[in-house]
Amino acid sequence: MRTKTLKKNKINVVTLGCSKNVYDSEVLMGQLRANNKEVVHEEEGNIVVINTCGFIANAKEESVNTILEYVQKKEEGAVDKIFVTGCLSERYKPDLQEEIPDVDQYFGTTELPGLLKALGADYRHELIGERLTTTPKNYAYLKIAEGCDRPCSFCAIPLMRGKHTSTPIEELVIEAEKLAANGVKELVLIAQDLTYYGLDLYKERKLADLLKALVKVTGIEWIRLHYAFPTGFPMEVLKVMKEEPKVCNYIDIPLQHISDSILKSMRRGTTKAKTTKLLQEFREAVPAMAIRTTLIVGYPGETQADFETMRDWVKEMRFERLGCFTYSHEENTHAYKLEDDVPEEVKMQRANEIMEIQSQISWELNQQKIGAEFKIVVDRKEGNYFIGRTEFDSPDVDNEVLIDASKQYLKTGDFATVKIYEAEDFDLYGEVV
Repeated sequence: MRTKTLKKNKINVVTLGCSKNVYDSEVLMGQLRANNKEVVHEEEGNIVVINTCGFIANAKEESVNTILEYVQKKEEGAVDKIFVTGCLSERYKPDLQEEIPDVDQYFGTTELPGLLKALGADYRHELIGERLTTTPKNYAYLKIAEGCDRPCSFCAIPLMRGKHTSTPIEELVIEAEKLAANGVKELVLIAQDLTYYGLDLYKERKLADLLKALVKVTGIEWIRLHYAFPTGFPMEVLKVMKEEPKVCNYIDIPLQHISDSILKSMRRGTTKAKTTKLLQEFREAVPAMAIRTTLIVGYPGETQADFETMRDWVKEMRFERLGCFTYSHEENTHAYKLEDDVPEEVKMQRANEIMEIQSQISWELNQQKIGAEFKIVVDRKEGNYFIGRTEFDSPDVDNEVLIDASKQYLKTGDFATVKIYEAEDFDLYGEVV
């Protein structure tokens, strides 16, 4: 007589870090589901897979704390097994195995088949585009390449993600078609470097060709570009952006700095003059384009004069979207040999100064939108508002449009035309027309 029923395993996937990790978790979950495993994302489960980030100090700390939190749950009996994957695990596996031995197994970024095997599942090659998306149903990330060949001095990504490898256009089209069939209307194209796309496979940059193929996918209404490296940017992309209504007038192009001496030390392969010219060409080719960038303050050797060059340039360029980060001194990077000589409080002060300037620029640009009409997509309902975005705004990082839910009813994933009646530095308020 059976006195104890076998408990059915539930696998909880926990995702830390960037959108590329979100994508990897979704692929993992799709594989597990295809193997008839019960899988959830950041809910309760007796088996936990933590997809870690190892990019900068704060991210590493969050990853380690999350691992320790689940180790505690394992000790308390709430969790049976813990598996760790992702960038932190790729970069520090021997250290982690020694420091946190209570984790059942550690896997790197390219060891998905091994991780699946440990979870009692088989890796299925035929599952192109089969993912369990964790984003709101109207948008999804489409990772078009893995790894990076750039030699940036401050960046540990090549250590964790390897060399640049593009995914063939036909596979990405299949994936986009499957996403569209599941109700996805917006694709956010991501990679460590979109600019390089296709060079390894086709011996030439193919981002424009990829866009031309993706706009033909029925059901997809918006396609958005994230993380384009400035050096070698394929200018034909701008022509596609201008001519194809599905390609959003938006680009995320991380520039990191603008002082020539810092750019040289960062090994960015460009100068202030070249960068400024590139951005002017962007604006001339697609006047409506919203440009998002990210900057780093406090890089080794950054003088007050270097910082002021960047600060004045930010005022001059008037980016629609901008994020600013303090430099993180990462071992095994080229810059690690340099002295991390800018005090932490100076880094923070400089970052805050840049963001204050950007906040004012954003407020001024938003004031110009009052009275104008925009097509928006609804991402979610929060409190008394439906929250939407224009084509000039990416999920989670950019401006949002708030619509009074007591006056108008909208559904997640709906597109609507909205007239803006009020604007703050990062939020717009509108009503459906």
